[in-house]
Amino acid sequence: MRLLLDENLSESVIPAIIDLYPESLHIRLLGAGGAADEIVWQLAKKYECLLVTRDEDFLRLSIMRGAPPKVVWLAVGNRSNHEIVDLLRMRHQEIHEFSRHELATVLTLGF
Repeated sequence: MRLLLDENLSESVIPAIIDLYPESLHIRLLGAGGAADEIVWQLAKKYECLLVTRDEDFLRLSIMRGAPPKVVWLAVGNRSNHEIVDLLRMRHQEIHEFSRHELATVLTLGF
C-alpha cells in the first residue's frame, strides 16, 4: 500500500511513515509541486497510490470520478507534521482495510 501525499502535507512525513507505507511518495518529490489537482490525481493513479490530502477538492473529484485513486482525506485542519505522522501511524490498519475495500473511494480521518 503506497501513499501519495499532496502538497498541503510536508514531504518530511514520508521518512517517518515509510516503514508502514513502503514506497510512498510526495508530490513535490515527483517534481510536481504546485501542480493542478488534475495532475496530482493522475499521478496518484499512475503510481497506484492512495492520495492523502487535506484538500476538499479531491473529495469532489472522487465523488465525480470514483476510484482510482482512492482518497484519504485528513479532516484535521492545521496540525503539526508530528501529529500527521501520528495519525497515519495510528490508523494504519484502517487505511490498509480501506485500500483493500472494493467499493470504498474516500476515507475521512480525524483525531
